[in-house]
Amino acid sequence: MGGFFGVTSKTDCTLELFYGVDYHSHLGTRRGGMATYGEKGFQRAIHNIENAPFRTKFERDVEELSGNMGIGCISDYEPQPLLIQSHLGSFAITTVGKINNQDELLKKIYENGTGHFQEMSGGQINATELVAALITKADSLVEGIRFVQEIVDGSMTILLMTKEGLYAARDKYGRTPLVIGKKEGAFCVSFENFAYINLGYEDYKELGPAEIVHITPESVETVSPPGEEMKICSFLWVYYGYPTSSYEGINVENMRYKCGSMLAKRDGGGVNPDIVAGVPDSGIAHAIGYANESGIPYARPFIKYTPTWPRSFMPTNQSQRELIARMKLIPVQALIENKKLLLIDDSIVRGTQLRETTEFLYRSGAKEVHIRPACPPLLFGCKYLNFSRSKSEMDLITRRVIQEREGEVTQEILDEYADPCCAKYDEMLEEIRKRLNFTTLRYHRLDDLVASIGLSPCKLCTYCFNGKE
Repeated sequence: MGGFFGVTSKTDCTLELFYGVDYHSHLGTRRGGMATYGEKGFQRAIHNIENAPFRTKFERDVEELSGNMGIGCISDYEPQPLLIQSHLGSFAITTVGKINNQDELLKKIYENGTGHFQEMSGGQINATELVAALITKADSLVEGIRFVQEIVDGSMTILLMTKEGLYAARDKYGRTPLVIGKKEGAFCVSFENFAYINLGYEDYKELGPAEIVHITPESVETVSPPGEEMKICSFLWVYYGYPTSSYEGINVENMRYKCGSMLAKRDGGGVNPDIVAGVPDSGIAHAIGYANESGIPYARPFIKYTPTWPRSFMPTNQSQRELIARMKLIPVQALIENKKLLLIDDSIVRGTQLRETTEFLYRSGAKEVHIRPACPPLLFGCKYLNFSRSKSEMDLITRRVIQEREGEVTQEILDEYADPCCAKYDEMLEEIRKRLNFTTLRYHRLDDLVASIGLSPCKLCTYCFNGKE
């Protein structure tokens, strides 16, 4: 995934930029970067943050960077922000999104005269550099950003800094959020709206889908109006949104309470666990909602060891992920032994970690382990955001089960397995339950998920659950 933060102020903004970017650390673990503009011109710092948090890596840069404007990012993929010199002038740029038609776009650019791009490890190019190249094909920055919004298959949210101000552009269908904060003498722009609260900013404006604004210390000007169609990612609320965040006016923590409550209503007393628990951290609020609705006590039978494992994302290597998942969680034996447990996790992707957790609980004396994922079964890999490490849809336990049952898998077959009222849906859940050794398994239904969020279904992207674009 990834997130970014920008500031334009009448005074030096480096420290505010530093803290604003740091508040996006839950969205990525590989690269961090900051760029500023002031009397010394453009300055930039980029670091690998895989083995140390953003704040630790960039503390020294805060003393060396200066300027009244700045942008910065946390990225799970590309090093950014990038500094670009072009016929449209010099600018810094950072992005959040995913480009599915990269090869096609590269071919067009090569045909039109661009000779090369910097290649990253693994043979990939930096998607932000590609976006910059596309922007500079136009006659103005605004036209170039609009061009990117139209031509990219996937999604692309952009934060761009010139010598005159910042341009912020939400992706075409608003799959990711983009908000502006205001205080005396300054504006900021942020992926997460909570990131500027402690910096003294107040909510000013949430950009609409495809909207482009130009921001200076004095004003925010819409230079390209918002579109009418929105498809914001529903998984923001389920998993990778921070609890204090709100998207389209809907708070993440509160939505998760509603989600847990609806899971409890669907159970309707059909199971009788001794305690309800959330798999730390993203399952906790869902579990509180379930406990509040059901009256079953909430407890923490395992605790995340935050002093050295504070971050939620995992390394790219699967065996490392499995090891770290075990190392993070410390059991509370007194809350496990001879207990019937109901666990709520945000989702089940491969199932490996949750199976190991369940087996560990049984070895620790648990009598039953009931699992309630806080979203519907994941049947499709996301086409629009880089929130998953999965390289293939066959990484999903649902797709492996369906493939083994059906052989050739068509959209029609997947539609059946996505329908919670269909026999094949029940059969898939039972097969997953047996493979992962759960006592019972019930997923959050898609209609309940939509109700938990509270937005109109037509405004939500639910592609990973039902394949509907």
